[in-house]
Amino acid sequence: MGKKSRKGGGGKQTAKENAASTEGASQTQALPKAAKRDVTELVNQLLDICSKPPATGSKEWDDYPEIHGLVEKIRKIQSAIAPTEKNRDQCFPAFLEWLTNNGVDTTSAEIVQYRDLGHGLKAKRDLKESELFLSIPRKLMLTVDSAKKSALGNLISEDKILQAMPNITLALHLLCEKWTPDSLWKPYIDIMPTSYTTPLYFSQDEIQHFKGSPALGDSLNQYRNISRQYAYFYRLLQKNPKASNLPIKDCFTFDEYRWAVSTVMTRQNQIPTKDGSQATFGLIPYWDMCNHSNGYFTADYSVEKDCSECYTLREFKAEEQIFIFYGARSNAEFLVHNGFVYPENEHDRLCLKLGISKGDPLFAAKAEVLSRIGLQPSRAFFLHVGDNPVDGDLLAFLRVFNMEEGPLKSKFSSDTSQEGLEQLKDLEAPVTEENEQKVWTFLQTRAALLLKAYPTTLEADEEQLKKSDLSPALLLALQLRTCEKKILQTTVDYAAQRKAGSQQEQQQQNGS
Repeated sequence: MGKKSRKGGGGKQTAKENAASTEGASQTQALPKAAKRDVTELVNQLLDICSKPPATGSKEWDDYPEIHGLVEKIRKIQSAIAPTEKNRDQCFPAFLEWLTNNGVDTTSAEIVQYRDLGHGLKAKRDLKESELFLSIPRKLMLTVDSAKKSALGNLISEDKILQAMPNITLALHLLCEKWTPDSLWKPYIDIMPTSYTTPLYFSQDEIQHFKGSPALGDSLNQYRNISRQYAYFYRLLQKNPKASNLPIKDCFTFDEYRWAVSTVMTRQNQIPTKDGSQATFGLIPYWDMCNHSNGYFTADYSVEKDCSECYTLREFKAEEQIFIFYGARSNAEFLVHNGFVYPENEHDRLCLKLGISKGDPLFAAKAEVLSRIGLQPSRAFFLHVGDNPVDGDLLAFLRVFNMEEGPLKSKFSSDTSQEGLEQLKDLEAPVTEENEQKVWTFLQTRAALLLKAYPTTLEADEEQLKKSDLSPALLLALQLRTCEKKILQTTVDYAAQRKAGSQQEQQQQNGS
């Protein structure tokens, strides 16, 4: 799921390359001993630096060049055993045959390459809204449960990280199956993209396109985490006896792990366990070819039939692309985890980190009021796309943050009712006019400062977006920056309007 990479499709291949893509990646050879020793030393250094507490705020970039440099050295050595990239388009017929042979009806849709969205599903006939168009049985899904039953099961049973992080378990499971020539899921794995447009694939120069955006910190943290995970599992696979028979033991490269993690990030879905008692994660073949649009969730799971069922979110005419709804995520989340930006995103939002200083003389009283309405004194809030960017949680926090001792004690004492406290979230129920002025002044100033933190203006980004020769990373960065800047500009204007309205109301009250 997510925007599909255009790499790995089209172009001519030699007979030898065709054989490699058809037979799978199992033909790769291990690194020479000297090269393996070099990788081991670099991995140890990588694990050391990634295990240190990450820098935050303006210093979040500090460790990235060193981490990236070590990873690039590892990748360069490991390039000697890189598998041959397959031609995805040549693998689709075998994939569709695999689906049909396993009881999947593929007559309602077909796989098509779209210019700006990569591969997607196109309706082969008219589909009504809420019509069931696809059912995928559990037996075809790669799941955490199937991982536990596979050759990876012994390692999962004793490794705490694999037990605690199902997405990582799924990624290693995918890699093991990729390197198993007779895997049940070979036809499915063969049609997966060979690379992605997530920030994990960006160069140092490309990642800097996100300066000013909260997505920069998220991208750097993700890269750091994946690098640490790779180093940890590289050592585990080399040292743990329960990993000795795994097919990935000698071919566990950074590129392979990055690919597996990205595949899981862009495609994983939550499904019930076999008995329906709890949720687990899995990759759902064919359905994960659908691209995203605004809407609502239309997938369900039939415990009785033990299959995932997907319904149409609206009417689709024959030849139209079939879209599904991935969830109410921000464009920053879509970019970091799915590798695309959706400019029409109705659920877009911008992360805003705020906190009350512990040096504030009223910290304890303010924290107590916030806790009673379910808020922490320091946390991430959001500015939303649309005419009203401020939700109740952010408004309540700002009111408490800017509150003086008098109103704090007189209006929000320990015996104040819950209903009274909840009014902090009501836009039309100001604490005092003075407090309301401070709230909107603070927000207007903060949003304006965040706008200035970007190295370019909204107008400059919009002009650059008109160019046709943008790199994928720059295009994504420009799309994200314009979406975020519009939210911030709306917030500046909205706060100014609320402040002016509050002033006018106060003047009227004073006049009367």
